[in-house]
Amino acid sequence: MSAESPFRIEEIFSRLKVSIPHPAMELDFHSPFELLVATVLSAQSTDKTINTITPALFRRFPDPISMEKASVPELEELIRSAGFFHRKSLQLIGLSHEIVERFRGNVPATMADLIQLPGVGRKTASVVLAHGFHVPAIAVDTHVTRVSRKLGLTKSVDPEDIESDLCRIIPREDWIVSGGRLLLHGRYVCVAKKPLCPSCVLSDLCPSKNSL
Repeated sequence: MSAESPFRIEEIFSRLKVSIPHPAMELDFHSPFELLVATVLSAQSTDKTINTITPALFRRFPDPISMEKASVPELEELIRSAGFFHRKSLQLIGLSHEIVERFRGNVPATMADLIQLPGVGRKTASVVLAHGFHVPAIAVDTHVTRVSRKLGLTKSVDPEDIESDLCRIIPREDWIVSGGRLLLHGRYVCVAKKPLCPSCVLSDLCPSKNSL
């Protein structure tokens, strides 16, 4: 069965639907702004770590208006455990300023506008669109990249190309849940080191299993 076989692709996502029925976002948030900030902070960190940071951060800076006025040292101290805290502090202040100045304090709900914000690329924008605004999008991170390549859903290493490949083979109405399932499958089963192939529900459909 070829990697492009519609039956094989449908079977992959049918099995993932069973193994991951409710692919929940693992970052804690209560608004699109909180999700945007948490996603920026999660770069080269973990959702678990970010979830320990954001309660105090959002108590001090609950919205773009307050965060754009934050001092860099105070913000650095609040987000220090996220790593790269100086760069991320500048990004958070910068994106908050842009949201206030260009979007009247509201996080924009389009890809074109989101990626204009400091520190926001397509992956972050897709997370915010999908989980903050329920707009169909697929966020391609390292987990989605790894799983998609191992399963033969794409041959590319470029995140934007991978996103295009996935959007082509997955129905638009399933982009959010299917993207979430690929991410969580990569985070907990098809891990970078020692993937759990014997217990993987996709083992017999994976062209990479014999090369691991």
